[in-house]
Amino acid sequence: MRNVIFSRRALMAGTAALLARRAMAAPVPRVVAFDWGIVETLLGLGVVPAGVAEGDGYVEWVREPALPPGVPDLGLRLEPNLEAVARLRPDLIVITPQLASFEPMLARIAPTLSLAIFDEEGDVWTRARQVALALAAATGREEAGARLLAEADAVLEAARPKVAPLTARPLYLASFVDARHVRVYGRGSLFDAVLTRLGIANAFTGPTSFWGFVTFGLEHLATAQDAALLVFEPVPPEARATMAHGPLWQRLPMVEAGRVGLLPTVWSFGGLVSAMRFARVLADHAAAPAVSGAGRGDARG
Repeated sequence: MRNVIFSRRALMAGTAALLARRAMAAPVPRVVAFDWGIVETLLGLGVVPAGVAEGDGYVEWVREPALPPGVPDLGLRLEPNLEAVARLRPDLIVITPQLASFEPMLARIAPTLSLAIFDEEGDVWTRARQVALALAAATGREEAGARLLAEADAVLEAARPKVAPLTARPLYLASFVDARHVRVYGRGSLFDAVLTRLGIANAFTGPTSFWGFVTFGLEHLATAQDAALLVFEPVPPEARATMAHGPLWQRLPMVEAGRVGLLPTVWSFGGLVSAMRFARVLADHAAAPAVSGAGRGDARG
């Protein structure tokens, strides 16, 4: 009987090992994607896209995960090169609703999957998780999808105590558009979703666009007496001049009080990977020594 039991155990172990080897050997489908939020999520799942749109822009603006060299470029994100897509002979083409008009043409090349991290209803964090799971299922990477979600939860959990100094006052998050105008992120943005989960109050509570931001002049920040401000890189040259000696900038309450800081580039239209990058960037900022001066201050207190 002992020999029979041993044989059954060995058979079960051998079968499990065989299935594992088959799963590892299963080819990853050739996936084409245009939206950078989809691209970063695929890379986060361990799937290198067969082609992307505006790859150089992804490297500059998204940064993480790194896009391997040599991934073919397929033209513009909102106007992909259909001939270039067809030459790749993809197994799957992932689009967003912004490319709905291209879907019939793309569907002639390969099956298409339309996913949206941003929509008019629902929380961006929840949508980003749903998109990650959908991509994981479509590429046969379900375990990687579960790991990505667990990693995102762990990153925010680890960042929460580190960003505690930033909870002392409401916080504006902005990107300079030009010397006198900023894009401010509010309800419906990826950044706001992360702030909420980190316990940080967003100083901007007004209406926003579909993407969760609004653009206005610097003078609108003059009414915020108690708020802090964090500005994302890259800052245009003309805006750097504003931060260095612009009279209106110098008179903003958060600038006078030294409650301004600069953050590295984070892709505001991304998914879980950009959310994790933002949480880490905030934690690093909160832990960094204060920088004095009107242009670069300390948004922590």
